[in-house]
Formats: sequence, structure tokens, C-alpha cells
Amino acid sequence: MDGTASFDYDSQQQKPGAESVAAGYDPNYVPDSVKSFVGHMYRHIREKNVYEIHQMYETSFQSISDRFFKDSPWPSVDAVAPYVDNDHVFCLLYREMWFRHLYARHSPTLRQRIDSWDNYCSLFQVVLHGVVNMQLPNQWLWDMVDEFVYQFQSFCQYRAKMKSKTEQEIALLRQYDQAWNVYGVLNFLQALVEKSTIIQILEQEKEGLVQFTATDGYDYNGGSNVLKFLGVIGSHITTIYHYGFASLMLRRYVDAIREFNKILLYIYKTKQYHQKSPQYEQILKKNEQMYALLAISLSLCPQVMLVEETVNSQLREKYGDKMLRMQRSDDEGFALYDELFSYACPKFITPSAPSYEEPLVNYNQDAYRLQLKLFLYEVKQQQLLSGVRTFLKVYSTISLGKLATYMEVDEPTLRTILMTYKHKTHAVDSEGKITSNADVNFYIDDDMIHVVESKLAKRYGDYFLRQIVKLEGVMSDVDRIKLE
Repeated sequence: MDGTASFDYDSQQQKPGAESVAAGYDPNYVPDSVKSFVGHMYRHIREKNVYEIHQMYETSFQSISDRFFKDSPWPSVDAVAPYVDNDHVFCLLYREMWFRHLYARHSPTLRQRIDSWDNYCSLFQVVLHGVVNMQLPNQWLWDMVDEFVYQFQSFCQYRAKMKSKTEQEIALLRQYDQAWNVYGVLNFLQALVEKSTIIQILEQEKEGLVQFTATDGYDYNGGSNVLKFLGVIGSHITTIYHYGFASLMLRRYVDAIREFNKILLYIYKTKQYHQKSPQYEQILKKNEQMYALLAISLSLCPQVMLVEETVNSQLREKYGDKMLRMQRSDDEGFALYDELFSYACPKFITPSAPSYEEPLVNYNQDAYRLQLKLFLYEVKQQQLLSGVRTFLKVYSTISLGKLATYMEVDEPTLRTILMTYKHKTHAVDSEGKITSNADVNFYIDDDMIHVVESKLAKRYGDYFLRQIVKLEGVMSDVDRIKLE
């Protein structure tokens, strides 16, 4: 299977473009519901009524969007400005929501992508260098940063598709070459982190001196929670997804398995509480992608004892058959690594500007293909060592000569294979220490190989948790029975 030829990892369901909705869209028409919405939100922001702002942001904005703006953008900021005293900061916030709605439901034009960048620049400049005397829902602040990063990725993908660009689009890209520039994006993110002092706050939380809650900062008497929470991307799930993927690519398989296990168990236990969240579909998608990445990690590093039984049960249901085939050192197993990686990997980008000279070509998948190539090269090396692990699992001690005979190689070659196995099963962790990923370890004394296998730690928590859930189900059934 050639994943680079058959899998378009950037493909999406086509959204209606700006041109398709322009005919029936009047940017200056403001329905009464929108007048009421912006007027109330503006008043609540001025009064720092965060709970009301949160309700309007999470519920009212979505319901009005579904009712009036399924197929068109919201009214322009110039049209709603008179209903909010032409307040500059509120207009920036309104445009942030306006562009997010546009990106979610339509395909923005290049001009709109540039305008959204300008709006983020103005909004972050106010936050970083102005006097911010307002409080916003933490969810909005986290979504704001998340959307900022998403639009940067989207712009990089859009810009890399040069084949179909018009002369006007190329001219616009040349003129606004600083829009969504990678250094500009990173500078804003770094400035938000530094000025929010979030690193120090997290250190204090780790020491038990402070504690974050979902509504932290809502009841401040004066001041603002904006900077503090713009320093954190609220999507804990997405953060762990990217950290786990990075660990996988760095051969820190144990770290990846542990992190995926923890977050997948968390999603399993709390999924029902997120069903009404606008992020629910994204949570489910990341959940499925992380199961695929966990399947890859465990196939390369069979440390099943690190996975909770609940997660392991879900994993076997989803990928049990494929994981068995991935253990084989054949073309089918190799193709499955290709398939799962292509499905579960992040959207890689090429942040540098393209060449605007002829011939114009698409290179939006170049970064993905490079990462896939490096990953599959590592898989191929790991597959060559699978035979060593199979024999080491069988013996507690075995001579070099005997193992060399079994593997049909000479002793010098076997020593090289064993040292390669040692290298491939060790990695440098986040603290700079060399750690082992192997579930089977060994040392050589003279000409004897001594095997040390990791012992499976007994777990009782999972067993009791499952029995409690079963008991609750039985009690619910009993309660429904009507005694005659």
C-alpha cells in the first residue's frame, strides 16, 4: 500500500465558498435577534458578568447561527458597531467570533484570511500592551488561542496549494507576505505565555499553592482574567495528543503509551459530560486518533502492562486484529503502520513561503510525506529486530552461539544485532536521561545472554471499577421491575 499516493490527509468535505453565499448575503442587514445579542453581550462585558457572557457565547451564539446563518456569515462588524457604542475592543471580539463562524461553515477567501490575521494582531496587541479591564469566559479565551493556531495551519495549507492560484491571489500573497508569518505567530504565542506568567502559575499549582478550576477568575473583584488564561490552551486533550505523538516520533514509546492511556481513560470516564459541548465531535475525533497512535506504540513497544484494562479492552475492540498483523514483519503489517499513521497524525505544515515563479505546483503534502517516510523507516528497522525479541521471550539464559545458530547468523553479526536492539529500545526522556522502552531486557556475561523480563504489576482498581459499574446496572434494572 502506498499511503502517499492513495491517502489525501488534508482532504475535507467541501464547504460552500464565499462566492456561493454572496448572492443572498447582505452584510449590512442586522436581524433583531443579532441586535439584541450584541447589545446584551456588550452590556454583560462592561459589567463583567462572566456567567452571562459564557451562556451567550456557548448557547446563544450557536442557536442564532443555526437559525439565521447556516449558509451565510454574520452581519459585518460595521453593521453591528452602532448597537455597541462603536466600542473598539468589543468590535475586535465580535470579529473574532465572526471569522471563526466563517471558517467553520464556509471556505474563507484569501482576503478574509488576511483580515482575520489583522484582527488577531489588533486583539492581541490590546491584550498584551493595553489596559484590559474586562473578564471573559475561560472557554472563550482558550478557544481563541486554539482557533488562532488552527487558522495559521489552515493558511499554510491554503498557501501551499499553488497549482490553482490566480494571478490576483499570487499578487495578494506577495503584497501581504507578513500575514500568518510563522515568526509572527510564534512571537504572539510566546508573548502571551510570558506575560500571563502561566509557567510560574503552573509550578505553583504543582506544589499545591494554587488550583485551577473551570471558572477560575470569574469572581475577581476588579482586574482581569484575560491574560492569565490566554497563556493556557484549554484543550487538555489536544495537548496530550500532540505530546504523545511527539514522544512516539522520538521513540519515547513508554511516555507515549502512558500519556495516551491516561487521557483515553479520562475521556472514557467523562465523555457523557461533554456531549452538549460544541467541542464534542473534536473530542471524539481525537479519541479515535489516539487509540490508533496507542495501537502503533504498543505494536512497536509491547508494554501492555502500562495500559489500564478499560482502555485495553477498547483498544482490542478497535484494533486487536490489526495489531496482531502489525507484529508480523511482512508487507501487510508494514502497510497497516502506514494506514494508522496517516489517519492519526497531526496536520503537518510547511511554514515557509512558496516560490511564486512558474511552474506552480502543490506542495501542501510535502511535510506529511516527509514525516511518514521517517516514521516508516523507523518501523522497518524495528521489524528487523522483532526476531530477537521473540527468542529473548523464550529463554532466561542462552549462549551467543546457540542464538546465532537459531537466527542463522554468525556471532559477530548477532552481537551487532543485539547492540542495535539495545539502541532501538532506549531513548532520551524529557529530562535528558536515557530510559528503556523494552519489556524484555538482557545483559551479556562472557558468551551467555541473561534475559530479564519485566513483571506485570497486579491491578485491582480496574476490577473493582468494572464490578461497581455492573452492580449499578443491576440496581437500575431492579428499580425498573414492577412487583405485582
